[in-house]
Amino acid sequence: MEPPLPNTQSNYCLQEFLSGFNSDSEVVKILNKIGVRPSKGLGQNFLIDTSVSESIVDALNIEDNDTIVEIGPGLGALTRHLIGKVKKLILVEYDRRIYEYLRDVLSGVDSVEVFHQDAVTFDVRPFYAEGAVRVIGNLPYSSGTEIIRNFLTFPSPVDSAVFMLQKEVVNRFCAVPRTKSYGLLTVITCAYWNVERLQDLTFEPFTPKPAVDSAVLRFSPCDSDKYPPFNQRVLKRIVKCGFHERRKQLKKRLPLGDTNWSELCKAMNLQETARAEELSVNEWINMARLIDDNPLKDNPQMGNELFDVVDEDDRVLDQMERSYVHSKGLLHRAVHVFVFNKVGDLYLQKRSVLKDSSPGLWDSSVSGHLDVSEEYHCAAIREISEELGISLEVDLICSIKPSVNTGWEFVRLYRCEHNGPFNLPYSEIAGGGFFPVAMIGKWVRERPEDFSSGFIECLNSYVD
Repeated sequence: MEPPLPNTQSNYCLQEFLSGFNSDSEVVKILNKIGVRPSKGLGQNFLIDTSVSESIVDALNIEDNDTIVEIGPGLGALTRHLIGKVKKLILVEYDRRIYEYLRDVLSGVDSVEVFHQDAVTFDVRPFYAEGAVRVIGNLPYSSGTEIIRNFLTFPSPVDSAVFMLQKEVVNRFCAVPRTKSYGLLTVITCAYWNVERLQDLTFEPFTPKPAVDSAVLRFSPCDSDKYPPFNQRVLKRIVKCGFHERRKQLKKRLPLGDTNWSELCKAMNLQETARAEELSVNEWINMARLIDDNPLKDNPQMGNELFDVVDEDDRVLDQMERSYVHSKGLLHRAVHVFVFNKVGDLYLQKRSVLKDSSPGLWDSSVSGHLDVSEEYHCAAIREISEELGISLEVDLICSIKPSVNTGWEFVRLYRCEHNGPFNLPYSEIAGGGFFPVAMIGKWVRERPEDFSSGFIECLNSYVD
């Protein structure tokens, strides 16, 4: 697929851009032309080796239907190998003059969007509506880890990423236990991502020449069965405490609550003198699971749970087991709750892969069935407590009739306000986040397969 060329005065500039700037003098010439002096603080070391650029792009394994986000495109060393080869290319450039240059040169290429923003705070949530996106970039050394945290913190719309970073930082991402580089960054990242070191680079392929060496990393999501489910907040808390003074024994550092250290070590087959750097990622996750004090952490739905079965007028007929009610499509009752923050964004939960219905899909802030003889309002308050770990009153929004989309449930939809954070039971909820309602609406229209059908019914009833 060849990139479309505009019939404008900028055509020559685009041809020059696509040809590339492959020497120090060519880069200096274009930087002088657009009024840029390379900033050490911004990590402006421009890649001039075409073979290196091509190898980095090749590592992303792009396809023509992909949406690609490039961070810090600069003068286009990677960009020119992406234009015309993907469905959409989004460039995020912090330097205002370079942004204006890219915007002008690429103004006639319909598949390219250029943003003048800081990638550390760039809002990645709209990318969910694109489906899985791939991310690439020669990241500035000063903010590379913060950029990766912004784009890859779970849950994330990113499907894979290839980044060039300072070699010292790369060592931390790839470190193994009992090494100096192994730490908080390693554990928190590798709990969700497979990290591959692809190549090491000296200062030679860049201008100006950086004072340190670089390396290229590829990130791909861990398979759902690589590690057992866990609470992300608990893992972050204990790992942060553990590595704060990495040489001290963990029993003196961890927030154990009611957990007995000796019993914990026995359950995990650890020495009581263990230190943070000695635990593998899997051991840290298992420790987070054991320390987690959520009462429902190990209580996924049970097939023999009893429901009230009702008639078409929502009158109770009988009590039957969950598995039977669902398999036969019998009418029963449920509640959904929309939790909004103070700016009006709606919290969505990403359902655990352990769920028997809609596993791994996005859903209402809270949802659940009524217990036998339970009232709708009481069920909503109980579910908020169980799923989010908070106690709130709720207001009724509407009632929704049963249909195939609700799973043959009579649904009452409620609302409340809370800014988080929430204490999520990992057996029920993998994670979540706040989203503007308009953004959710676009996401649902573009990718309804990402959501439980019950949530879509609730959202449609809310916005109507």
